[in-house]
Amino acid sequence: MNFTRWSARLPGTQRRAAARTARGSVPPARGESEQRPAHPAAPEPVAVAVPALEDLSVRDILGGLPALVALVYGPDHRVAYVNDAYAEAFGPRPAGTTAAESCPELAELGLLPLLDQVLRSGKPRTVKSRKIQSLARKLEQDRKPDQDQAPQQHQDRRPPDKSYTVTCTPVDCEGGGVLVFAADVTDHAEAVERLRGSERKHRQTAVTLQRSLLPQELEQPDDLRVAATYQPGGVDAAVGGDWYDVITLGAGRTALVIGDVMGRGVRAAAVMGQLRTAVRAYARLDLPPHEVLQLLDGLAAEIDASQIATCAYAVHDPNEGRLVYASAGHLPILVRAEDGTVERAADPTGPPLGTGGWIHTSGSIALPPGSTAVLYTDGLVERRGEDIDEGVASLERALSGAKGSPQVVCDRLIRALGVTADHDDDVAVLVLQHPARTGGNAELFHNAALDLLGGIEAAPRARAFATGVLASWRFPVELCDLGVLATSELVANSLQHGTPPMRLRLRRTDRRLIIEVTDGDDHLPRRQRAEPADEAGRGISIVATIASSWGARRTPGGGKAVWCEFALPQ
Repeated sequence: MNFTRWSARLPGTQRRAAARTARGSVPPARGESEQRPAHPAAPEPVAVAVPALEDLSVRDILGGLPALVALVYGPDHRVAYVNDAYAEAFGPRPAGTTAAESCPELAELGLLPLLDQVLRSGKPRTVKSRKIQSLARKLEQDRKPDQDQAPQQHQDRRPPDKSYTVTCTPVDCEGGGVLVFAADVTDHAEAVERLRGSERKHRQTAVTLQRSLLPQELEQPDDLRVAATYQPGGVDAAVGGDWYDVITLGAGRTALVIGDVMGRGVRAAAVMGQLRTAVRAYARLDLPPHEVLQLLDGLAAEIDASQIATCAYAVHDPNEGRLVYASAGHLPILVRAEDGTVERAADPTGPPLGTGGWIHTSGSIALPPGSTAVLYTDGLVERRGEDIDEGVASLERALSGAKGSPQVVCDRLIRALGVTADHDDDVAVLVLQHPARTGGNAELFHNAALDLLGGIEAAPRARAFATGVLASWRFPVELCDLGVLATSELVANSLQHGTPPMRLRLRRTDRRLIIEVTDGDDHLPRRQRAEPADEAGRGISIVATIASSWGARRTPGGGKAVWCEFALPQ
């Protein structure tokens, strides 16, 4: 197709030619032949003739554009015209040849199917930021086929690839045509790629920091089986501040924590690390869950008043068979019984950490043998356009049928809730099981208790009770003697400084012997340095010396519990 003949069919082209013949020259500016005004300081503006649209040449306009322009016609897209910018970018293209034969760049840009669509539909189409090799790059590769072995310095000087945003517009002509207009957006594409690279690096830094601040290996209590999973959000999702922890408190008790900092990136991960460290410190005080959250609430406001975090803190006591918990704006704990029924922990739930002005309280939920509890963050159950209660209900249904080890349950819940590598939020899940022990395994777990009545007669009765129980558990003689000595000192301390009711509890697990004495006084004993002439003050020091660990805590109903542990021989 002849481009000159084709352009003559554009509306107004013939009228433009006739107008050139009729007009011999540009008309004089208005006022040029008129008398100049008397006042020389205010000359009238000189009017410039505006050229008519018919006076402009299509070839000149398209040829002077910096963008790449090509015109193809017919069902097989034969080349009618390419402008100078196109020829400079990809080389000249002979007119009349098909685009598939002479324009490989159109195929590389994926435009040949697009040309068919535009020709059929009569509607323009645009593709954005398509990358293609420049002509200089291709010529260099033709000269050096072994380019992969070129020195690094030479590779750095290679002509860069180009990126184009291409618009294909239908042209009304015989057989149909398409005008291809390609704008060079290489600078913009490179800026976008640099930004994406920076975001990926920032995200990887946040993920690395997040994972380093989470426990590398969970503590495994004697009476529970625990597993946890953390999965960061997809590439397009910023890393949040989800965290979890398992803390052994002593005397068989275990604290379980999960939380979520309402933020994204490195800052949220840093705040999370500070909160997790603070929780571990407060947990060592062996305080009730609501008191731990009360302390954490004040600390969160001091760390960063603009950051708000949710947290659930629970304590499992094997002697009680329950989870005592407190929640600061966090989602409810779910407990699955051995028969598959799922119970949702009820209130109390306070506002998130860092808000202040709230008195937190503790609640409890049963955790009998054979049951499984799940603590989780909102990324597991929250979906856009869906109420979060529906997500929690979906988790309940998934948990009711989830069996296996804690790690298997974690993985099944993640899959059942549709969490993938492209998830839009990070997810943390903590699963704990209270196994139902039978057979020989059950023989490794025993409890024995004695109420201490009768004043000073309680001490020898407690020693006789401990001697008989430890012998029946077939402990080595040396361990039995140490256990009886520790029992005697703890009971003597309670009789001297405590108030009724008093109780001695002995407990063995597969790993340790636990001795605990409770009484009605809430003053906690401290380890003191006794002088040689002192007649008292050595009991706690003796216990601390012979036992693996010891501690004291206040009990919920008032009073205290003093305990010590002995590691069993392997």
